[in-house]
Amino acid sequence: MADALESDAAAPGGMDRRRFLTWVVASPTLMIAARLGLDVPEAAAAEAPVTEAQTPLSLYIAIQLDGRVVTTLPRTEMGQGITTAVAMLVAEELDVALDSVDVRSADADPRWLIQLTGLSSTMRYLAGPLRSAAAEARARIVTAAALRLRALAFTLTTANGEVHAPDGRRVGYGELAEDAAHVLLPAVSSQPKPPSEYTVVGRPTGRIDALDIVTGAARYALDLDVPGALPAVVARPPTLRGTVQSFNDAVARAMPGVVGVVPLASGVAVVAQTFAQAFAARDALQVSWAAGPASTLSDVDIRARLRDAIGPRPLPPLLTTRTVEGRFDFPYLAHATMETQSCVARVQGTQAEIWLGAQDPKYAQREVARALGWDQRVTVHVVRAGGGFGRRFFNQVAVEAALVSRAVGRPVKLMWSRNDDMRHGHFRPASHHRILAHLGLGGSLLGWNHRAAIPTVELPHGFGDVLTALAGEVLPNVTSAVFFALSQRLHYRFGLVGHELREVAIPIPTASFRSVFTSQVGVANEVFVDQLARELQVDPVALRRSRLTSSRLKAVLEKVVSEGQWGRALPPGVAQGVAVLEEWESAIAHLIEVDVTGGTPRVLRVVIAADVGLPINPKGIEAQLQGAAVDAMSTTLSAGLHIDAGAVREGSFADYRWLRMKHVPSDIQVHLVRSDDRVGGVGELGYPSAAAALANAIARATGTMPTRFPILDEGV
Repeated sequence: MADALESDAAAPGGMDRRRFLTWVVASPTLMIAARLGLDVPEAAAAEAPVTEAQTPLSLYIAIQLDGRVVTTLPRTEMGQGITTAVAMLVAEELDVALDSVDVRSADADPRWLIQLTGLSSTMRYLAGPLRSAAAEARARIVTAAALRLRALAFTLTTANGEVHAPDGRRVGYGELAEDAAHVLLPAVSSQPKPPSEYTVVGRPTGRIDALDIVTGAARYALDLDVPGALPAVVARPPTLRGTVQSFNDAVARAMPGVVGVVPLASGVAVVAQTFAQAFAARDALQVSWAAGPASTLSDVDIRARLRDAIGPRPLPPLLTTRTVEGRFDFPYLAHATMETQSCVARVQGTQAEIWLGAQDPKYAQREVARALGWDQRVTVHVVRAGGGFGRRFFNQVAVEAALVSRAVGRPVKLMWSRNDDMRHGHFRPASHHRILAHLGLGGSLLGWNHRAAIPTVELPHGFGDVLTALAGEVLPNVTSAVFFALSQRLHYRFGLVGHELREVAIPIPTASFRSVFTSQVGVANEVFVDQLARELQVDPVALRRSRLTSSRLKAVLEKVVSEGQWGRALPPGVAQGVAVLEEWESAIAHLIEVDVTGGTPRVLRVVIAADVGLPINPKGIEAQLQGAAVDAMSTTLSAGLHIDAGAVREGSFADYRWLRMKHVPSDIQVHLVRSDDRVGGVGELGYPSAAAALANAIARATGTMPTRFPILDEGV
């Protein structure tokens, strides 16, 4: 049996007032499914009964006979800690111990409108449905307990996975799971708790998967025990998107352990009994390569194209007395995930199974089906991934693995080497920026124009749904431009403000990167705000205080200024920089202290203040913001890609100069400015303002504003 119910997930202060639908799913024990009510036609809410296969959303919370709670996670755990956050929300609403909640990744499922892990959306979109489903489950458990104990439901309480009666009797959730599945209507409220009653959510909590990660028990794609799966690697061209002209595999096929050699559009794959054998045979292949479409381009050509695309200055507003100009250059960046691309594939007949850490498993499913033929039934099992940052929207590894599996008739484990990942991935594009600030009499600000020349960001996956994915494939430049227009904002009263994108056709594969366009546009904006303060001869914090339009930004700015002791006396060569950012329903400010007396900038301290609404797990948020700060420090100071005749110069962390632990300051403070009125995004939030604050600190310490990144670029 099943019931469709509505819950507005309301709480004091306006916390998440969207409506959600929940269903009881036909099953032996209690199972609740949830979906955003706005996504469901009205008729769907009245349909009953439903089965798990029919339910239009695969977000389930189930109570098992042993009292454990199982919930599905329809997004990908990539190290950001969403597994723990989901478990905390469920444990909070159900009043169960955190360690009694099991979180399981959901396969690619067409019933999900969006299954994309990105845009800092996971907890923003899942928190409401999860809370509603868990609250509904608790209400039905209490109702079942009232019937069994012959007690009034409103007199019962819940704690530690049990229902307690006033006379001391108690019954566990597991004992009630079957009865609760047959409750027609709950006898108590199924509204989620208000944040004021939380005892789990909002408290710093260690990751529930931490022990598995540090002991090696956590399973990534290549750790999976798929029977008969053989290691596979691919020989790749020396230039980006190069192709095979011809190859000779006679020597490779004769080598020990080699099972097969398979030509692909992207190279030549070798399958062997071990990875060592596969790599040795790959290196023995004799391949003649056709150069890729970017083979005539190097860094100097790309920079020239981007600068040329900026075009002439627009006319300034009336009454402008002078114009301040800033120019900024950013490099191509590799995502540099700790786990390189990897996939397990088993293709048998018309059935294909894929095990993959994908940021959009539904898009991966479509890509594999397209490569194999649309008559194939493709199942994508989502596994945890070792970092994503936009890189895992692209599933070439899954397509390769599926094609190789079909060719050799065996399951395969296909791995990209670090060199593969660095030199043949999709990259954050390079860019050139011109910012103009128009000043009037008395230093008044009349206008701000930011024109950015950026190669088209490839978004063939769209925003998680088929429609925008189709647009991303057919009209990539339009999709990129629309995303730019929707995402770029300047939260200052600077007169007439404008952001313009000049897309440049450069045949180098691109992808979104932490904060997408804001990782360049937002950084340039905040560095130029400091330059403007110098031109106006005012303190950069004072300028921000007087011009910020967001109360959230003002609050986090004041917090870092206070905690970082802005303006205190510092030794020569030591300075502080600040920057702010608001996006994905969150606000953040950074204060970074840097020492340049040794010639090479050394970060001494990072102070971060963030308003992410309701911080589900403050400890997880702290970890994400600290990690983003290190990423920003790396790409601001030393890490960037160089293009030489269509080839990526950097091939590993030996020459892609990411910061080592010895370069990271021991003092990285994170202060949360709580508002609890929403769940804001975190994953992409911490990068842009950290990069800008570091650049501003260096400018104050040296007297010269950085305009080209990375600052310590030794490859020019």
